[in-house]
Amino acid sequence: MLHSRISGIGFHVPDRVVTNHDLEALMDTSDAWIVERTGIRQRHFVAGDVGSSDLGIEAARRALADAGRAARDVDFVIFATTTPDWMFPGNGVLVQQALGLDTVGALDVRNACSGFVYALSVADAFVRMGRYRCVLVIGAEVQSTGLDLSTDGRDMAVLFGDGAGAAVVEPTEAPRGILSWALHSEGALARELWCEAPSSRVPGRITTEMLEQRRQLPRMNGRQVFKNATTRFPEVIHEVLAAAGHTLEEVALIVPHQANQRIGDAVAQRLGVPPEKVFQNIERYGNTTAASIPIALTEARDQGRFRDGDLVVLAAFGAGFAWAGCAMRW
Repeated sequence: MLHSRISGIGFHVPDRVVTNHDLEALMDTSDAWIVERTGIRQRHFVAGDVGSSDLGIEAARRALADAGRAARDVDFVIFATTTPDWMFPGNGVLVQQALGLDTVGALDVRNACSGFVYALSVADAFVRMGRYRCVLVIGAEVQSTGLDLSTDGRDMAVLFGDGAGAAVVEPTEAPRGILSWALHSEGALARELWCEAPSSRVPGRITTEMLEQRRQLPRMNGRQVFKNATTRFPEVIHEVLAAAGHTLEEVALIVPHQANQRIGDAVAQRLGVPPEKVFQNIERYGNTTAASIPIALTEARDQGRFRDGDLVVLAAFGAGFAWAGCAMRW
């Protein structure tokens, strides 16, 4: 039976590091307040004219090198982001142009924090059906340019960072690779974590009233997000493991979306696994939305947190509400 596997991974973050102490100069906050509530100590922000496509392209180059592949080997691109360079077209075509690919297809995914796992499921399906043999999957975000870096916006502004991660997905006949995945959503709670504008519901996409009311900035009901995330994460992890015919005890490492360290800690507790079995690097990158899982997966691999043949689980929850999971044999 044909399976798909991740043959290469890589990530890229901007050089500019923004610490909690840097934010203290911009808003009424403190390093202690941010660390206690989020676990974040620093994040990376772009400088100048840099878009999420630029970060994604560099991450893609690193993933291709890791896989031992050249750009010419890629026959499909999937780009997950909530912060595309432009309203349209999507970032996938910008990757196609920048890497000098042939006229391959390019698909954009806008599932926010769960975007990378959603994109990975699409890549798996295409490879399994024999349609493509080398799919480039990218998750990249530039959140910093859309944040209110003042006291009014601090609840959201302290959380996010910029970055990109990528994976190369290829076929394999070996009993390894992507074993199962699950995708879910609950649109009734969409307005608990959202960014309303620009919006096609209004002429001109955005109004003076919207700008005055700061409706172009992201908003979140933190309590609802925490409550749902700490429920959905364990659910989807158990779901993909059951679908793959494995148990939690067999898992070498869980790599969740890096939303908040308190959420990650709560997930480990609810699953009944030791904290070291749930990989977290939010301390150094903040929440990079669709980029967080591939960044974390690359770091975990490079740190030797899992090896060839190990069972690894990815899980994500975020805006939508949308959540997803994936079990794989590395």
